[in-house]
Amino acid sequence: MAVNIRPAEEQVEQWIDQYIPEKDLFFVDEAMLENLDKHLDGVLIMPRKEFSGHSAYSQIQMNNSYMYWTLSKQATSVIVAPPDWLDQLPRQQRRTLLFNQCRMGRGMIFPMGLFPSAEEVLGDHVVEVEAGTFVVIRKGMWNRLPYPVKAHAIQAYARMWDTWEAAEVPEETPAHIRKYANRFTAIPGSNCFASALYAVTGQEWMVHEWIHPETLMNGLRRAGYSPDDGELMPGDVITYVNQSGEVRHAAYHIGQNLIFNKNGQTFFNPWKIVSLEELNGEWAQYEIRIHRRAERR
Repeated sequence: MAVNIRPAEEQVEQWIDQYIPEKDLFFVDEAMLENLDKHLDGVLIMPRKEFSGHSAYSQIQMNNSYMYWTLSKQATSVIVAPPDWLDQLPRQQRRTLLFNQCRMGRGMIFPMGLFPSAEEVLGDHVVEVEAGTFVVIRKGMWNRLPYPVKAHAIQAYARMWDTWEAAEVPEETPAHIRKYANRFTAIPGSNCFASALYAVTGQEWMVHEWIHPETLMNGLRRAGYSPDDGELMPGDVITYVNQSGEVRHAAYHIGQNLIFNKNGQTFFNPWKIVSLEELNGEWAQYEIRIHRRAERR
């Protein structure tokens, strides 16, 4: 039976506060830099390669907010600016820069429909592209929005990342998993590998970590897990592997083909109970591998 889930009010407050970084990043090509040349004295201009290796800008929430993985290869430089810099630009250059953020594929681009009553505050941050009308979000304009507008927008945006529907938590769910099942978080970084390893070990601190594939496999081996060709059993970990042998997703089988799962590393992705059918559908292009603890063989 499906149930509706939603974040707690304090989690929404934390999303509003944390999701929009304090510093503005603008991803640009050489033509954009040339167009802005007279206005760049008060900002940092970082080559894309140097930016990618910079520890201050590779933190998980910066990654999640700006969605580095979707950035166009045409973005050769990054402008790092204080929140008031954009407002000081001549209007035409401001509008052009914001428009080009859509073209460069950066994150925090919200559909205009998420802001039904705030057009006056949004101003030049509203841009029109072939795909529709969008709002380029940044800290300065975000702070000017009324709280109810931000709360509505951030929750509507969260629903674009993941559905707020899950399966009921089955009775046989272990207590440590039940604590997190069908719940949201306000901590960025927790991903599918962390959820699977937490389910296996019961180590609560792990559920909030940003875990990578090899770390997951090390943890499974330490917990007595190894690959198994048999039918899926309660307590198994399911991994989804690409053609290069890389693990792209992992989840924990509670039983009755019900899975403890987290779809991504953002706080918009809740820990959910989902059906095996749903999970396999989402990861259909990958090979399924089952990992089982030795005592269950």
